[in-house]
Amino acid sequence: MSLQHPWFLLLLLLVPGLVWWRHGRARRPTLQFSDGRALGRLPVSWAVRARWALPVLYALALFCLVVALARPRRGLAESRVRTEGVDIVLLSDVSTSMRAEDLSTATRTMNRLDAAKAVMEAFIQARPDDRIGIVAFAAMPYTLAPLTLDHGWLVQQMGRLETGMVEDGTAIGDAIAAAINRLRDSKARSKVVVLLTDGMNNRGVLSPENAAEAARAMGIKVYTVGAGGDEPAPVPISSPFGGRQYAFQPSDIDEPMLKYVAETTGGLYFRARNFKGLDDVYRQIDEMEKTEVDVEHYTRFEERFMPWVIAALVLLGLERLLGLARLEAAP
Repeated sequence: MSLQHPWFLLLLLLVPGLVWWRHGRARRPTLQFSDGRALGRLPVSWAVRARWALPVLYALALFCLVVALARPRRGLAESRVRTEGVDIVLLSDVSTSMRAEDLSTATRTMNRLDAAKAVMEAFIQARPDDRIGIVAFAAMPYTLAPLTLDHGWLVQQMGRLETGMVEDGTAIGDAIAAAINRLRDSKARSKVVVLLTDGMNNRGVLSPENAAEAARAMGIKVYTVGAGGDEPAPVPISSPFGGRQYAFQPSDIDEPMLKYVAETTGGLYFRARNFKGLDDVYRQIDEMEKTEVDVEHYTRFEERFMPWVIAALVLLGLERLLGLARLEAAP
């Protein structure tokens, strides 16, 4: 709360004088009585005892009027963020090979997709001013979320990522093309694709190399991430006797292809062999694609003088009504 014209508060110095002028000064009697000592023996009524309320009400009313003249107001601080920003598409492999559990931590068993979702969520939360979209892919790409600033909704959508949600396979070229299509009409200063996969291109129409050339032509940078360890990874499978058992699958990340895609588009290739490595990769990408945010602060004010005016009118009305009743002394 602040006052637009605080110097009006100096009028409060006049309040005692005005109260005295209205209720305290001796007034010339209009009725002559020979001796008032006989009236002193009469009992004191409630009206006489409560006569002090009239100057108090009058003083409070004047106080409220002075405060209203000073124009109290409440500041509503706001800010406007101006930034060209970065438009980012998170491209995630959801083929069945992402069920491998070689990215688990000491406290939590996770498959590769679970680990990817955890680090992508942190990545999204760290970039509140950028539009981000999510595209999943296996044998074909599937747009899970278009570019948006509603990161809460984006995180909810990311919870839908599951292995097997589309036909199995790894169509990396088609996935890059789908991400390019999402960024095609973007006016952002920087357009980025972060591709995470644990395999090699074995499905789709477009090769990753041709997709990389198309991304470069449109000014889109592609960071590629190979997720998975060097040793054969445990993959849970259904047992014919019920329950679950593990099979080990070798790592088949096509690193030369991922490096080519990244270098062609001006991005970088990263290898994440454990959860910490994957988390570090996304943190590095976050740091490399930081934007300068210009924040303009301003304050919008809401006038709050009217309640003081209403209070003053109510107090003055009450003071006058009580005075006309029995509390005001007869001259």
